[in-house]
Amino acid sequence: MFSTQLGNISGEDGIIYLRPETAQGIFVNFLNVQKTGRMKIPFGIAQIGKAFRNEIVARQFIFRMREFEQMEMQFFVRPGSELEWFAKWKETRLQWHKALGLGDEKYRFHDHEKLAHYANAATDIEFEFPFGFKELEGIHSRTDFDLGNHQKFSGRKIQYFDPETGESYTPYVVETSIGLDRMFLAVLSASYREEKLENGEERVVLRIPPVLAPVKLAVLPLVKKDGLPEIARDIIDDLKFDFNCQYDEKDSIGKRYRRQDAIGTPFCITVDHQTREDNCVTIRDRDTMSQERIPIAEVGGIIRERTDFSTVLKKLNKIG
Repeated sequence: MFSTQLGNISGEDGIIYLRPETAQGIFVNFLNVQKTGRMKIPFGIAQIGKAFRNEIVARQFIFRMREFEQMEMQFFVRPGSELEWFAKWKETRLQWHKALGLGDEKYRFHDHEKLAHYANAATDIEFEFPFGFKELEGIHSRTDFDLGNHQKFSGRKIQYFDPETGESYTPYVVETSIGLDRMFLAVLSASYREEKLENGEERVVLRIPPVLAPVKLAVLPLVKKDGLPEIARDIIDDLKFDFNCQYDEKDSIGKRYRRQDAIGTPFCITVDHQTREDNCVTIRDRDTMSQERIPIAEVGGIIRERTDFSTVLKKLNKIG
């Protein structure tokens, strides 16, 4: 636990402790969630929140910090089935990371030989950061250690009645735990590029996978006259409720492309004089810099198809 002081007077009366993980809140509320949700084992409870570690040397940018954001899931299973579920979650979580599009070769497992006192199996999913392979997510079979100890020291039963077997037992737990800050660092470090182009120019580009890019598209009128900005504004007004869009009319079209490359915008829509004649626009791909002509009416469908996170979930569903 990370101890700190509450109030303006030092002393034992003012000592408080910050949680080193989010998991214990899930264990304490296990029965509340299970009964109110009428959940049947196996099921999981997930949450995101702040956690604190007394790191002696916080380093490597945001990789190792004293205060960080943690995403955890505790998956409750029948005793005796935990290692089977551990193997399943181990593979499922790796496939989830790979589906994000940062590169399959950047991930590997590191199985623990020396286990924590509460675990009977543990592994890390490691990611290749600029400073080497480091832990991104931990997967642990925690047995019934946590629920068992909460039950022991509280004096209250924390058990599940299994209608299929007709018995009550303390569930075993398989945990998945990710550092959100490390995920953010993984995305940025894998996406950042400084590229030299065929014409000798250089560009800085964030090749963030389109499903993760914060800005999905930019709409750019070729010039600030001849009715092109009005057409571009109409396109923005049509798309802004479905996508995070940007409008930019300042500087040359080349400089505007570079600005969008630098913040990771995967697609740029350019409105030119021909748009007034054929009601079509040019869509530019950030990574390949290729351009194609498409009808304005199809812009929303194309951007949705290429940036919707549901494509990742559907891919995982097929694997599962």
